[in-house]
Formats: sequence, C-alpha cells, structure tokens
Amino acid sequence: MLKAKILFVGPCESGKTVLANFLTESSDITEYNPTQGVRILEFENPNVTSNNKGTGCEFELWDCGGDTKFESCWPALMKDAHGVVIIFNPDIPSHRKEIEMWYSCFVQQQLLQDTQCLLIAHHKPGSGGDTGRLSLSPPLNKLKLVHSNLEDDPEEIRKEFIKRNFPICQKVPVSQRVDSYHLFSVLGSDTNWMNICYVCSSSSC
Repeated sequence: MLKAKILFVGPCESGKTVLANFLTESSDITEYNPTQGVRILEFENPNVTSNNKGTGCEFELWDCGGDTKFESCWPALMKDAHGVVIIFNPDIPSHRKEIEMWYSCFVQQQLLQDTQCLLIAHHKPGSGGDTGRLSLSPPLNKLKLVHSNLEDDPEEIRKEFIKRNFPICQKVPVSQRVDSYHLFSVLGSDTNWMNICYVCSSSSC
C-alpha cells in the first residue's frame, strides 16, 4: 500500500475541516469549532498508482489548526509531509494575504516543490462567490488553484484532489506511525476510512 501524508493548512475559518471531512466521508459539521492543534483523518483510494503499479494509496490528511498560537507545533506537523493543501476563503479579503505566510512556512521553507502544493479557494454555502480567476500575488499565482463549492458541485473537489496525484506516494509499513504525537481519541472508523485525533505531546504546544 502506498502512503501519502498531506497537510491541510490555511487561515482560521477557511474550510479546512469541512473539506477534510468531505474527502474522508466523515461526519458533517453543524457549527464552527476551531481545530485545536491537528486532526488526522485517513482514507484509501484504490485508483492511485505509482510507477504504473495499481497498488492504491492511503491518504493521511492532517487538518491543521489555523491559529498561529500553534506555531510551535508546526515543525512536528511538517515532518515527512509529502504535500500541502492551502485552503482559504476568497470572500475574506485578508485571507489572500495570509496564505502567503502559509505558503512560505509550509512549502518554501520545507523545500517542497510547487507541484506538491494545491491551492483551494473554498466557497461557503450560500456565498455565491465568483469561481473565476483570482488575483493573487507571486508566487501564489503560479500554483494550481481550484475552487471548492460543496453545495453546487461537491464531487469536483474530490476529483481534483485525486487527479493532483502529488509526486509523493511511497511504500511505508502501516506500523510506522507518527512518533511526536500520541493517540487522543478515535472518533470513528469503518472499512474505508478512519478518523483519528492526535494532540501534540510537546510541552511547547
């Protein structure tokens, strides 16, 4: 089984948890509850291949809290990440500036390639937001940008996520789990996905 660790990062109230829950077919969110630290969700896709081998891929989505008070935990979150998804709300003007910081910290400073980064403009239900080309400053304007609208076309974002096929999948034994986190609670599981919540064990968090 191939394995990919993908970080979901971005400003507060951008829709990271909503998208992570959707992709993993987890429970719907009825009210906003800021993510404290990180949530880790997993799902498998049998259609992702590497070197023409149809082995499938286990995606590990790290839904990272958008509050900068967790900045001391970021190095642990970044460890061994294969890709980064930066999520923002295009209807909040400040988000377009804030995502420059997220790109700098989680992509540039980690020496990841732009091909390992996906930019998602998430439109909340009822926003009626423009899904056209957004005006973003360099180097964000060079990134792959997709619009997410779970109300009008929910499956489009799932297709884009899988189609992106980050150059990241690698064979890793399932037993090799994160060593800087400890299991806090298992929120739910079935044969296709697991929803697991970890909290940082470092005193700095």
